[in-house]
Amino acid sequence: MPFHRAIPESKPPEKSSGGLSAYIEAEKLLHLVFVLPAAVFIGWAVGWWAGNRLHQTWMEFAGIILGSIAGLYYVIQTAITAEKKSRLKDSAQNESGNGSRENHG
Repeated sequence: MPFHRAIPESKPPEKSSGGLSAYIEAEKLLHLVFVLPAAVFIGWAVGWWAGNRLHQTWMEFAGIILGSIAGLYYVIQTAITAEKKSRLKDSAQNESGNGSRENHG
């Protein structure tokens, strides 16, 4: 029976350039440490400014809450994207070299 090779993916998996790719991935995830506090601070600052301009005291708290929500949303979105990339990379490494040998008859 003829051997049918699996159809290759449209784009080949990226090859890592040694330890440099690990540092790049770590840097991408390291910025998450700074995003949440920065978002909360920016939300507080905007709320403080708007509260002083409009003479409302509750706007600072609303800014803190909105900044927290925006920061958490970004962190969760980035974590989900990183997990998907990790799973795709792992599945590509597991499938490489393991051709499917099926007998068609």
